Amino acid sequence: MSAKPTNRPSKYQVFLLWSNDTVKECRDVRKFFKEFNKKTAKPDFGVTFEIIDHCFDTDDKGHPGAVPAEDLLAKAKDTLALTIGLCTDDETSLNPYTEAKAQQQLDLVLESAKQNQFHQSTWFVRTHRDNGGDQREEVSGEIHDLLRLPEGLKPNDVCLFGENDKFADVLAENLTKLLSDESRPWIEDQNAAVHAIEAARRQKMDKLASMGIDPWGQRFDNKQSIADIRTLESEITSETTTSDGGREQTLYSGPKVRVAGRIVLMRPTGKLIFINLVDRTGTVQLFLGQAQVGERNWEIAQCLDLGDIIGVDGELKKTKTGELTVFVEELHFLTKTLEAPPEKHKGLTDPEQRQRMRYLDLAYGDGVLDRFVQRTQIVRSVRDTLVGDGYYEIEGPTLHTIAGGAAARPFETFHNALGMPLVMRIALELHLKRLLVGGMERVFELGRVYRNEGISPRHNPEFTMLEVYQAFGNYETMMDLTESIIVNALDAIGSAYKVPFGDKEVDFTPPFQRKCYSDLLAEHAGIDPTNEAEVIACAKKLGLETDGKHADVLRNEIFEETVEDKLVGPVFVIDYPASICPLTKRKTDQPEVAERFELFIQGMELANAYTELNDPDLQEKLFRTQLQGMDEEDSMAKMDTDFVRALRNGMPPAGGLGIGIDRLVMLLTNSATIREIILFPLLRHEAT
Repeated sequence: MSAKPTNRPSKYQVFLLWSNDTVKECRDVRKFFKEFNKKTAKPDFGVTFEIIDHCFDTDDKGHPGAVPAEDLLAKAKDTLALTIGLCTDDETSLNPYTEAKAQQQLDLVLESAKQNQFHQSTWFVRTHRDNGGDQREEVSGEIHDLLRLPEGLKPNDVCLFGENDKFADVLAENLTKLLSDESRPWIEDQNAAVHAIEAARRQKMDKLASMGIDPWGQRFDNKQSIADIRTLESEITSETTTSDGGREQTLYSGPKVRVAGRIVLMRPTGKLIFINLVDRTGTVQLFLGQAQVGERNWEIAQCLDLGDIIGVDGELKKTKTGELTVFVEELHFLTKTLEAPPEKHKGLTDPEQRQRMRYLDLAYGDGVLDRFVQRTQIVRSVRDTLVGDGYYEIEGPTLHTIAGGAAARPFETFHNALGMPLVMRIALELHLKRLLVGGMERVFELGRVYRNEGISPRHNPEFTMLEVYQAFGNYETMMDLTESIIVNALDAIGSAYKVPFGDKEVDFTPPFQRKCYSDLLAEHAGIDPTNEAEVIACAKKLGLETDGKHADVLRNEIFEETVEDKLVGPVFVIDYPASICPLTKRKTDQPEVAERFELFIQGMELANAYTELNDPDLQEKLFRTQLQGMDEEDSMAKMDTDFVRALRNGMPPAGGLGIGIDRLVMLLTNSATIREIILFPLLRHEAT
C-alpha cells in the first residue's frame, strides 16, 4: 500500500449506516477496520479509522424505526472522510430506507458531512444483480439521485458485490484503491470547498437562465403565510378505498394554496422530492413528484439547493404518515443562493459570527427571528401605550453641542460647514424638557443614544432609549406608567406575567415592590449609611478609591457593589441621595433625599425616573457643583446654559422616566446578552 498523500487527512471517521437485514455485513466491517487499523498504524502510512455506526432499527414488518439522527451526529468530530451504506436489493427497490423518517435521518448525516469537510462517500451495495458495468453505473446514478450529495463533490463510488461474495474482501479491495489513488480530488481547505459549492450553484443558475427563468425571481403576488395555510387543515377531506387485493388506501383532497419561502431541508428520493419550506411564520412540507409536476417543473426542481427561495402553487393534503403537506403543482423559482447555508442542527455557533452575519442567524438560527419579531412587538406596544395615554412622540436632535442629561463619555465629531465640534447625544432628556416649557404637556422619544464607553453583556455603545415627560406629574406618576408599559409589552408578545430569565423567574404582576435606598444599603452592605466613617471604611474594604470623593458618591459605589446583583425584582428603589441626582427635585420634608426611583430586575437597572427639577437657580447651582467633579464621570458634564435659560421661562412640575429598551427586551425574551437583541451590534473589524 502506498504512502499517504500529504494533503490527505491522517484520521478518518467512518459513518456506518445499516439496518437489521445487514447485521452480518456490519459485523464484518467492524472486524475489518479493527484489523485494518493494525496494519495502517505505521509511521510511513499514518492513517487510522474510527468507526461510528448507526443502525436504523426495523420493526416486525421490516420498516426502519425512528432512531434519533442526533445520536449519530453528536459523535461527529473534525472530519467525515468515508460513509459506508449497507444496502440490500429486492425485486422492486434498491434502497431499503424507504420510510420518510429514515430518509430524513440519512439526509441529516449528509448535511453534517458537508459542514465537516466531506472528503469521500462510498456505498457498498449487496445486490442480486450481476456485477456488470452497466449495473454499476445504473446503481451509482440511482443512489446519487436519491442522496443528492453536497455540491462540488464527485458523485458516489458504488461497489457492487454478489450474494456469495465476502464483504470484507470487497471492502478491502476498494478501500485500498481509495487510499492509494492520489488523483482523487481531496478538498485541501475550506476555501476550496466553498469555491466548489459556489461553482456548482452557479452552474444551476446558468441552467435556469438557459430555460428562460430569472434566477433572481420576479414579483410573486397573493401568497399565503405558512401559518395561514396550517389553519386550513380542517378543510382537508379523506376517503378510504380497498384494492382488489384487499389493501386499504386513504386518499386526501384539500384546498388550493400558494406559498413562498426558503428551502431548509431537501429529501430527494428518485423521482420524488420532499422539501421543508420556511417563512417568517413557520415551516411546511412540500411534495414534488415528477409525474405530478410535469417535465419543466421537474427540470427546475433539479436546480434547487438548500437556501434557495421558491414559490409554489399546489393542493394542501396529508401524507400517509399524516403530515400536513403541499402537493406541488406549479414551481416558481424566486432566488438562487450562491453559498451553502449553515448546518441545520449546529447552525452558526460562534457568537461573533452570528452577530456579524445576522442575516444568516435570522434565516437559520433557532428562534432568532421570533426574538426580533418580539422586539418589534415590544417597541410597538411601548409606543401604543404612550400614544394611547395622550403623549406626543417627538424627534430630538442626535448631534448636540453639549453632552448633557447623563454622566457619560460622548462620541465626538466635527461639523465642517459650521466649523464647530459636536457630540453624539448621550441622553434625550434636556431637549424633551424644553418642550414642557413650550406647552407640550406629555412628550416622549424612542431613539438611539451613544456612549463612548465599555462593552459588556449589558452594555452596548449604541442603544435604544425611551424617555417620557409628563407635566403636572411626579416620580410616583412615572411608577404607575412604568408598570403599565411593561405589563402591556408582556401582553403584546403573548407572555404570562411570570417570565423565565436564566435559571430564575421574574414575576411582573403589578404592583412592583418598593424599597428604600438606605435600607438596602444597611441590609446588604451591613453599614449605617448616615455614618460617613462606616461608609469610607466599607469602601476601602471593597477596594474602592476614596480620596477626594463625596460620601454620597461612595455610598452609590458601595450600592453598586453590594446591593444591585441582589435585586431580583422587579423592585423600585426609592429615596436616593439628592447630591448624586442634580436634575431631580428634593423631597420637601427631606431635602437631602431626591424624588427619584430606579427599577431593578435581575440585578439590572431597567428604568430611572425623577420628579424633575424646575427651579432654574437651583439647577444652575447644581450644574456648577457637578462641574467641580465629584468623580471622573461627573467631570465630563458641561454647563447647559440654554437649558437653564429655558427653565427661567417656567417649566411646570413634571415627572420624567427613562427606560432602556434593549434591556427590557432582554428580560422579556430571556436573552442572556444585549447583543442577542440588537440586530447589528458594533463589532471589531473582521480578521482577514
